[in-house]
Amino acid sequence: MRTVEDASGDDIEPEPTLAVGVGPWPGGREARPKDPRYDPELLEHGDARNVVDRFRYWTVEAIVAELDTRRNGFSVAIENWQHDMNIGSIVRTANAFLAETVHIVGRRRWNRRGAMVTDRYQHILHHETIDALVAFARAEGRPIVAVDNVPGSVEVSRFAFPERCILLFGQEGPGLTAEALAAADAVVEIRQFGSTRSINAGAAAAIVMHEWIRVHPGDTIG
Repeated sequence: MRTVEDASGDDIEPEPTLAVGVGPWPGGREARPKDPRYDPELLEHGDARNVVDRFRYWTVEAIVAELDTRRNGFSVAIENWQHDMNIGSIVRTANAFLAETVHIVGRRRWNRRGAMVTDRYQHILHHETIDALVAFARAEGRPIVAVDNVPGSVEVSRFAFPERCILLFGQEGPGLTAEALAAADAVVEIRQFGSTRSINAGAAAAIVMHEWIRVHPGDTIG
């Protein structure tokens, strides 16, 4: 699949063609709903997007507006110094768990392939430095919870996640920078039992977001 760039130079992944979805709205044009949330093009040609059935035929803007009425209290921040391929996967998981905002720290450009277009449904902010992220977090009254298996970390299942917080993830391999760890209000780790020192950054992010949901369960979108 070929990526294109928007005006900012960011990689934009085309909507994938999936073997799922629905065809044109049945019954012809006269039977189509008049609700402005529906996209005339999707009603005409069908909707093969990877969205839950509730949002079939809806415009992207309508979906985002609906998600905004029920987003969870946590946000996700990701350090981006090496153009990590895992960032897209983390964004996709943030969408699945309905994170409020995704913060990209460091390089503005990031590889969106793993996001599978879910970034269209997320609010994404960019910060050039960790200090800029910290300033945002302090202004919003949100503690930063860093994720890394370093001395002094709290095992994630034993951590009392604040309802409003920013979960901070590092790069695949080196993990979080020293600046990020120093800025964090808390550091959590995932228990491991095998021979490897760490697990994939995208997998770690999914585990931690699910732990937040376990502590602060909400309604799913059907």
